[in-house]
Amino acid sequence: MKKEELDLKYYAKVHSIESFGTVDGPGIRFVIFLQGCSLKCKYCHNRDTWDINGGEYKSLDAIFNKIMNYKNYIYPNGGVTVTGGEPLLQVYFLIELFTKLKNKGIHTCIDTSGMVKLTSDIKHLLSLTDLVLLDIKHIDSKKCKDLVGFSNEMELEFARYLSENNIPIWIRQVIIPGITNDKQDLLKLKDFIDSLKTVERVELLPYHSMGKYKWDNLGLKYELEGIPDATDKDINKAKEILGLS
Repeated sequence: MKKEELDLKYYAKVHSIESFGTVDGPGIRFVIFLQGCSLKCKYCHNRDTWDINGGEYKSLDAIFNKIMNYKNYIYPNGGVTVTGGEPLLQVYFLIELFTKLKNKGIHTCIDTSGMVKLTSDIKHLLSLTDLVLLDIKHIDSKKCKDLVGFSNEMELEFARYLSENNIPIWIRQVIIPGITNDKQDLLKLKDFIDSLKTVERVELLPYHSMGKYKWDNLGLKYELEGIPDATDKDINKAKEILGLS
């Protein structure tokens, strides 16, 4: 089916679905990986999600009905998490899906970079969202642009909007040796997190190169060739600087 033949409120471009996720929000999660991303993260381990022309169109009804098949597992302590790619690129679909989920009392969560303009549609979607997993790409704007292709102003503004509107946040930061673990940067990140009033958790994710093969399969150069995977020592040191240990 061609894109121009679809009402994108009722169809989403989907990369994959995980029925029993346990790391993307509280409880057991039904996790939807949407296709498409405008960032160019050098460390991306799902490089195949970038192209909006990839993936497969799935209807709102098909996805919602599949979620309902798992309701006994995800309700009331779990819920639905939408990730990507960048899920906010498909905001109209998510408004429809989250409206239906909220009517059933199901917890809704978005895993996002927050690198979007705060349009009325985005704000509407966030009003239907119980939790945002916010990936802080880099607290230093210049380093952020080098790492993902964009400076960080939009995602920091996004975080402030969540805080000001009482939307719970789990902050996520990938620890990349020599790139995101500088002490001064982490202290700056700590100050920013401390300025937000709705942060419930801070998760430090260790950088790994296990997704390199996806870049290779696409015939692309892996941007962080030679950067070592983060170790437990790297994570523990970052936790100490951030006051998490």
